[in-house]
Amino acid sequence: MDYFSSNFKLGILGGGQLGKMLLYNTRKFDVNTSVMDASNEAPCKIACNEFTLGDLMDYDAVYNFGKKVDVLTIEIENVNVDALEDLEKEGIKVYPTSKTLKTIQNKAKQKLFYVDNDIPTAPFSRFAYTSEIKEAINHGGLSLPFVWKSAQFGYDGQGVKIVRTIEDLEGLPNVECIAENLVPFKNELAVIVARNVSGETKSYPVVEMEFHPEANQVEYVICPARIDENVTKKAKDVALKVSKAFNHVGLLAVEMFQTKNDDILVNEVAPRPHNSGHQTIEASYTSQFEQHLRAILDLPLGRTDSKVGGVMVNLVGAEGYTGNVIYKNIETIMAMDGVTPHIYGKQQTRPFRKMGHVTIVNENLNEARRIAEEVKKSIKVISK
Repeated sequence: MDYFSSNFKLGILGGGQLGKMLLYNTRKFDVNTSVMDASNEAPCKIACNEFTLGDLMDYDAVYNFGKKVDVLTIEIENVNVDALEDLEKEGIKVYPTSKTLKTIQNKAKQKLFYVDNDIPTAPFSRFAYTSEIKEAINHGGLSLPFVWKSAQFGYDGQGVKIVRTIEDLEGLPNVECIAENLVPFKNELAVIVARNVSGETKSYPVVEMEFHPEANQVEYVICPARIDENVTKKAKDVALKVSKAFNHVGLLAVEMFQTKNDDILVNEVAPRPHNSGHQTIEASYTSQFEQHLRAILDLPLGRTDSKVGGVMVNLVGAEGYTGNVIYKNIETIMAMDGVTPHIYGKQQTRPFRKMGHVTIVNENLNEARRIAEEVKKSIKVISK
């Protein structure tokens, strides 16, 4: 297949920042792209060859969009899977497949998949409705504390809550959900595994994620993770086992807990470029976005090791600000060594909305982490 400077068309469902960063690479290779998103302000709009306005959950919109492309990929999981299934039947190549997405879209199905495939994960109970949880607690079938997770449509800290008392259940949506044992962990880790259509597989170094205590969002990603070699090996082995079980094509970001006694438990996965791989743009030989492209086009995979230590800081909207965005003190951080900001192109900020990220590269990882803290303190995402 001739992908470069040809009539070949790659379709991307979702027009957010992940798609925009994927498009840096389609531009580099001159691969023709078509993007669909529900917003006319989608960050992808400036970088694709063709933009379609459409609801990603709408069967007809996804089906009609998919009919016009040669290969279809996603930058967000919440898309109409029935449409993807029908497109596959008609010979359109869809990566990740509808089968993979069906399992991953629903957290309860995803957890059952781990159990069925002997993949270590925290024990959990499944409920058709949140309202059934109180009964389970009262009858001793479930004990506090636990993590409540909505089975569908949760992301970036939405649809997740730590429940320590019965009162914590108030105000949660009455939806299909899981209650997961609260794991006493010392680290949250992630490994991105790339697999192309032919089955060539490569994994990136293990990264360590530091979370914002209130927003339940990643604040820092540190690559490589500051962990023992045996834990690194365990995390990589588990990630490869998950990849093999899914038999996915493209990228699979595997988020994991390192428990107090150094066991590895899988938290959840994302079958696409992921927040835990943004530092690869500056720090790795092959960025996660280029790798995703190589994988879904069945090209040889690139090197996954890092050239240099990298720390990524998420830029999220400051609390108390909503409206037209201003990046305050951006010159200050650009004067620091090894600092590269990425601005996603969202005109409107609101509290905790992902607006960009900053990568800090340094031969010394601790120094990179120190600069990252300074970056975090200096730059503020506010509104006019």
